[in-house]
Amino acid sequence: MRRLVALLVIALLGATLYGLSNNSSGISVNGSTVSSSTFRNELAAISSNATLKCYVTALDTAGFAPGAGGSSMNASGAAAWANLRVEGLALDQYAKHSLKFHPDAATLAKAQGSLESELSAAGASQSTPCTGTSAQVLAEMPAEMRSFEIASQAASLDIVTKLDTTVPLTLASMKQYYTTHTQNYDTICVRVAWVDPTQVTAFDEAEVQGMSVAALAKKFSADPSGAKGGAYGCFGPSSNSYSGVRSATASTPLNTFPTTPEQTTYNNAEAALFVAPTKRTPTPFAQAESAVLSDLENANATAANTEKESILDYAYSAVAIDPSIGRWGLATTGPDVFAPATPSSGVVGAATITALGAGASTYK
Repeated sequence: MRRLVALLVIALLGATLYGLSNNSSGISVNGSTVSSSTFRNELAAISSNATLKCYVTALDTAGFAPGAGGSSMNASGAAAWANLRVEGLALDQYAKHSLKFHPDAATLAKAQGSLESELSAAGASQSTPCTGTSAQVLAEMPAEMRSFEIASQAASLDIVTKLDTTVPLTLASMKQYYTTHTQNYDTICVRVAWVDPTQVTAFDEAEVQGMSVAALAKKFSADPSGAKGGAYGCFGPSSNSYSGVRSATASTPLNTFPTTPEQTTYNNAEAALFVAPTKRTPTPFAQAESAVLSDLENANATAANTEKESILDYAYSAVAIDPSIGRWGLATTGPDVFAPATPSSGVVGAATITALGAGASTYK
């Protein structure tokens, strides 16, 4: 799990480097540093290599714009990569000092395989899949960047496996989880009704008066399925639509439309979508396995993200960022690297950038 949750979350679209001076101090976390030249080389590698750029931007589709010139990096993009560098260093330091984690060659090889798998999944998920392989992507990284990514992956995996709140993704654990949550993987048959917003009140009143879900769909639904009482089929855990159907019907009794519909569109017009479960059938584990795995991965990711935030909070005062890279501070979601301040358009001269003087501390 890259950086515990999202892995490489960077999208540096364009340009080669953000304006760092050769003598800038780079990034430091509790004495572990990334020099400005290393940081600069990493930005250049990402922006100048089309394959590498595709894979890393696939992990954060929001992306960042290039800077004003063809050889400049958007300040937000540089800060985003700095933030991931801080996270990786903090996790690595935590694993070494608090968990006494010192990976051997076999552990690093496993971490590399995990990282390659995640890069492959991200690259293949694009509307235009990335060319090349994830192994080639790692090979095209500067040596220190590649070593850092693999070491951070190894530290992340070690931290996750030692969390009390995570569930091992083994077949035995998945079966045990399925046994205690069988109802979460029922095959669900549904009826639906796409209702014009102006008809929602009448729809609700008709349901209160006892009209069946089939009759309601036939009378109010704009969808062709309304002609057959809104019957929309049955969805098992292997269906691509299963998570949405399960979420929409989680707290709704059989043969009842929910009191609060989903606000959506139908034929490019606003509509209220009502979904009623009509039948729930237990699904064998073999058919539910992929959904169980997804649920456990999401639960583990949530636990890992919470732990990551705790680690960053713990390391907060031990972080120092060169002001030309960004400003280390607290955002509403926790510690973060902010893009450097820039002068107003009416000022010509040196940028008014304020450095954050972070003190040193050690892990106990």
